[in-house]
Amino acid sequence: MSASDLHTVAKRVVWFKEPEDAVKDVKLFLAHVMTYGTLTDIAITLRYFSEDDFKSVLADPPPGVFDRRSWTYWNVRYHREPVPDLPRRNLPQ
Repeated sequence: MSASDLHTVAKRVVWFKEPEDAVKDVKLFLAHVMTYGTLTDIAITLRYFSEDDFKSVLADPPPGVFDRRSWTYWNVRYHREPVPDLPRRNLPQ
Protein backbone atom coordinates (compact mmCIF):
# COMPACT_ATOMS: atom_id res chain seq x y z
CA MET A 1 0.00 0.00 0.00
CA SER A 2 1.42 3.35 -0.99
CA ALA A 3 0.37 6.87 -0.22
CA SER A 4 -0.27 7.53 -3.91
CA ASP A 5 -3.87 6.30 -3.56
CA LEU A 6 -4.39 8.68 -0.63
CA HIS A 7 -2.90 11.54 -2.67
CA THR A 8 -5.32 10.70 -5.48
CA VAL A 9 -8.20 11.12 -3.02
CA ALA A 10 -6.68 14.36 -1.72
CA LYS A 11 -6.32 15.76 -5.22
CA ARG A 12 -10.00 15.12 -5.90
CA VAL A 13 -11.58 16.30 -2.63
CA VAL A 14 -9.22 19.15 -1.69
CA TRP A 15 -8.73 20.56 -5.18
CA PHE A 16 -7.32 23.90 -3.99
CA LYS A 17 -4.18 22.45 -2.33
CA GLU A 18 -1.38 20.20 -3.46
CA PRO A 19 -2.20 16.63 -2.35
CA GLU A 20 0.81 16.40 -0.04
CA ASP A 21 -0.22 19.62 1.73
CA ALA A 22 -3.87 18.59 1.90
CA VAL A 23 -3.05 15.30 3.66
CA LYS A 24 -0.84 17.11 6.20
CA ASP A 25 -3.81 19.26 7.27
CA VAL A 26 -5.58 16.22 8.72
CA LYS A 27 -8.71 17.89 10.06
CA LEU A 28 -9.38 19.80 6.83
CA PHE A 29 -8.56 16.77 4.68
CA LEU A 30 -10.84 14.41 6.59
CA ALA A 31 -13.66 16.96 6.65
CA HIS A 32 -13.43 17.20 2.86
CA VAL A 33 -13.41 13.41 2.50
CA MET A 34 -16.44 13.23 4.78
CA THR A 35 -18.27 15.86 2.70
CA TYR A 36 -17.13 15.26 -0.89
CA GLY A 37 -15.67 11.76 -0.84
CA THR A 38 -17.10 8.76 -2.58
CA LEU A 39 -17.42 5.40 -0.84
CA THR A 40 -14.12 4.40 -2.46
CA ASP A 41 -12.45 7.61 -1.24
CA ILE A 42 -13.63 6.89 2.30
CA ALA A 43 -12.43 3.27 2.16
CA ILE A 44 -8.99 4.37 0.94
CA THR A 45 -8.77 7.06 3.61
CA LEU A 46 -9.70 4.56 6.34
CA ARG A 47 -6.57 2.57 5.42
CA TYR A 48 -4.48 5.52 6.64
CA PHE A 49 -6.69 7.13 9.31
CA SER A 50 -8.75 5.55 12.07
CA GLU A 51 -12.44 5.85 12.86
CA ASP A 52 -11.34 7.90 15.89
CA ASP A 53 -9.61 10.34 13.53
CA PHE A 54 -12.88 10.78 11.67
CA LYS A 55 -14.81 11.21 14.95
CA SER A 56 -12.37 13.86 16.15
CA VAL A 57 -13.21 16.02 13.13
CA LEU A 58 -16.80 16.18 14.36
CA ALA A 59 -15.66 17.38 17.79
CA ASP A 60 -13.80 20.35 16.29
CA PRO A 61 -14.89 20.74 12.65
CA PRO A 62 -13.42 23.26 10.27
CA PRO A 63 -16.22 25.75 9.58
CA GLY A 64 -17.58 26.06 6.09
CA VAL A 65 -16.77 22.53 4.87
CA PHE A 66 -19.70 20.34 5.88
CA ASP A 67 -23.08 20.57 4.24
CA ARG A 68 -26.22 19.62 6.15
CA ARG A 69 -26.45 16.13 4.61
CA SER A 70 -22.87 15.07 5.34
CA TRP A 71 -22.86 16.69 8.80
CA THR A 72 -26.01 14.80 9.73
CA TYR A 73 -24.81 11.50 8.25
CA TRP A 74 -21.45 11.45 10.04
CA ASN A 75 -22.90 12.53 13.37
CA VAL A 76 -25.53 9.79 13.22
CA ARG A 77 -22.92 7.26 12.09
CA TYR A 78 -20.87 8.00 15.21
CA HIS A 79 -23.92 8.14 17.50
CA ARG A 80 -23.72 11.87 18.17
CA GLU A 81 -27.42 12.44 18.65
CA PRO A 82 -29.12 14.76 18.76
CA VAL A 83 -27.06 16.07 15.88
CA PRO A 84 -25.35 19.36 16.83
CA ASP A 85 -25.97 22.48 14.78
CA LEU A 86 -24.01 22.74 11.58
CA PRO A 87 -20.69 24.57 12.22
CA ARG A 88 -20.71 28.19 11.08
CA ARG A 89 -18.01 30.61 10.11
CA ASN A 90 -17.61 33.70 12.22
CA LEU A 91 -17.06 36.52 9.81
CA PRO A 92 -15.84 39.88 11.10
CA GLN A 93 -18.50 42.59 11.17
